[in-house]
Formats: sequence, structure tokens, C-alpha cells
Amino acid sequence: MADTADDQAPLQQHKWYEDLQALLLGTLLLSFGVTLYSKAMLITGGVAGTSLLVEFATSLTFGPVFFVLNLPFFALSILRMGWGFSIRTLISIALISGLTRLIPLWIDVSSLNPAFAAVMGAAMMGIGLVVLLRHRAGIGGVTILSQFLQDKGIIRAGLFQLIVDLAILVVALFMLPLKLVALSIVGAFVLNLTVAINHKPGRYRGMS
Repeated sequence: MADTADDQAPLQQHKWYEDLQALLLGTLLLSFGVTLYSKAMLITGGVAGTSLLVEFATSLTFGPVFFVLNLPFFALSILRMGWGFSIRTLISIALISGLTRLIPLWIDVSSLNPAFAAVMGAAMMGIGLVVLLRHRAGIGGVTILSQFLQDKGIIRAGLFQLIVDLAILVVALFMLPLKLVALSIVGAFVLNLTVAINHKPGRYRGMS
């Protein structure tokens, strides 16, 4: 089959204002999804899920916990992904930490169906993550550590992430009603499906 005109088009780098817009939009979507999860007392995987559990168990709020827990992974990000990706990721983490504190001040949700929060919050987080990934940014956390451990031959990245997420689920079972844990699992499926469908290597030709 002949290449399409789009396949033959030269790669174009993102402009700085395009990256800026992506960082703002991506982190806003992620933060809104996290806010829905926080309100409905749902959990997700990785550092975000750990931060939500800390919020539910203590007087601490998600934003500061999320920022602090991600700091150790920043050094690994520099080693594996370089300064450009790492700086954009640090900005994303800082924005999410701040926005998750501001959004509840901007919007008052007096009633929220947990099932709706699980699906819509996960979809928003998934779309937000895709936006960031397309502009070579991330949200730090376990993904970077899992890739590092795989590179060292210690454990496969996917297996390590699964172990971490299962550990979060086990802890959640002692803290949250079973219904909310089950809805969180549904949300995890929606989030991962959203990313898998919308972020495929080679499909998006923009570069940073």
C-alpha cells in the first residue's frame, strides 16, 4: 500500500506556546479528574492513588502529598528521559498539586454519584495524560521507577506497576467500602483504555 500524504509529511516540532497550552490543559483535566475521585473517595494507581489514600487517612491534602512523593522520581527521570522531559514533568506535577487545591474553591459539588465520578474522572485523567504525553511530559511516579528497574534487569516494568497498584488496592480494602474499591477498579479500566486507544506510537507525528 502506498504511503499517504500524511505519512510523507515532514515531522514538525511543537512551538513553545503549544507545549504551554498542552501543559495547562492536560494538568487541568487531570486535576479535575482527581478532584472527582477525592470527592467520591475513589482511588487510582501509582503515586496519585497513594496520595489519595494519604488524604483519606490523614488531615493532609492531595496536592502537597502528590508533589513530595514525586520528588524522588524526578532524579530518575533526569537520568532516563533527559532534562527537557523532566522539567516539563516537574511543571506538570507542580500544576496538578496546585490545581487540585484550587478547583474545589472554584466549583462546589454538593452531590456526586460515585459511579459517574469513577468513569468521568478516569476518562478526564486519561485524556489529560494523553495530552501531556503527546507534548513529551508526564506526571512522574511509578512509571519512571518501573522502567528503571526493568533496565537494571531487576523486574519487568509492567509486573512492578501491577504489584504497586495491587498493593494500593489491598490497602484501600481496609479503608474504603467494597463498592468504592470496585468502582475504582472500573475507573482504572476506563483510564487505561482511554490512554491505550488515544496514545499509540507512530500515530501522532508532533514532536517537542
